[in-house]
Amino acid sequence: MNAQITFLDGTLSLIHIPLPLYSTFLQPILQILLPPSQPLPSPPGRDSSTTTIHHHHQDETTFLNISITPLECSIVCPSSWASTVFEPAIARLPKDQAKTISISKDAYAVFSVISAGMDAGSRVVDLTCPLALAGIPIFFITTYYSDFLLVPTKDRRAVVETLRAKGGFVFVEEDGGLEGGGENGFDGYGSRRGSVTMTAGGYHTRGSSGSGGLSGMLSPIMPTTPPPSDAGELQLKTFETLKRRNVVPFVEPGLRLVHCSGREKTSIHGGGGGEGGRGHGHSTGYGGEDGGGGDANGGGYYPRRRRNSWIDTVDTKLYTSIISALVSQPRFLSVTLAQDDPPSLLLDKALVDLFGDSLVGPTEGTLVPIFLDLVNLPFEATGIVSGVAGRLVKDMSMEESAELSYLSTARAGAVILSCEQAVTALGILEPLLKKQG
Repeated sequence: MNAQITFLDGTLSLIHIPLPLYSTFLQPILQILLPPSQPLPSPPGRDSSTTTIHHHHQDETTFLNISITPLECSIVCPSSWASTVFEPAIARLPKDQAKTISISKDAYAVFSVISAGMDAGSRVVDLTCPLALAGIPIFFITTYYSDFLLVPTKDRRAVVETLRAKGGFVFVEEDGGLEGGGENGFDGYGSRRGSVTMTAGGYHTRGSSGSGGLSGMLSPIMPTTPPPSDAGELQLKTFETLKRRNVVPFVEPGLRLVHCSGREKTSIHGGGGGEGGRGHGHSTGYGGEDGGGGDANGGGYYPRRRRNSWIDTVDTKLYTSIISALVSQPRFLSVTLAQDDPPSLLLDKALVDLFGDSLVGPTEGTLVPIFLDLVNLPFEATGIVSGVAGRLVKDMSMEESAELSYLSTARAGAVILSCEQAVTALGILEPLLKKQG
């Protein structure tokens, strides 16, 4: 397996908004998507005379996810946006409504994983299991081209050390690479300018060292007891926790999803988004600005382009369609905007006509989400994604689990499968989470 792991800049917050309050928060949601008409106010405690927040500054827009599901509206955005856009909106609510909104207390970092030669189900398990066994809470988002993992910023160093120790993988220091020690204990462990390339024999780094990194997402078990010792114990503890918190898997009747990419401006990168996803003809995803095969920082293996923000390259129809879909309060829509990735959408198939030819990928496909309502679990819970996905991969045939993907939202999770695979998966999950008596 070849996998490029890249930490993105910035710190993120997770926001849970109950569906009855969605319309109240539509303006803040659109505010983080639309070009700013004026600078945002400074966060509390910062000197407003010297600090101005432009919420589309390049350093602020490395990752954004907006998800509306049958369970909640979930936002993953830069922490500064949570304090300057969402907290004032929460403060204007009556107290009984305000207390139903949740913003993660921890700041999160995100890293992207681009891999080839491994089926989706195994990829989810292989990425999350080592971190879960180390007691690191994560959120996981599968997009059309990449996987993104969010981890608390305080655990970034532990993430690198865990992956480094797994199976004898090592980090090779190059160009001032991974052995630096910044004040946060993470300097040199990757940023949007540096990457860690994981191969079957070890890790190789390319690019300059950077301070900090950020953004990603998944679903969790509270580490009140020692972490499980192996994958089997992890799965056992995961389902014990889910059963204790009355989590019951369910499918929303008639809801069918499409997973695809959004087209980009052809005038910028020549040809718009690619057609294949995950290495199948992605013509605009990773080429440098000069169209060459590497980046200015020495990155190899998966050359990556640089751009100011997603709004500079997004197709106009895609942009307006996203806004239109959000205004309609869709039954299901998850939009991920990440640096160096084309826009990725997981959406209700009923919305496909609204987007028209601004979508790239298999829009005729039919996927079924199996939902897990995790509202009774804390943000910092660990092991849910790995435990659930691991059990499904173990009990389903390779062909059935090959296309398994996972979407973490602030207070829920969704396993995404084909119609036939979803029936099999529910048959596995329901007995494990059925209350006795």
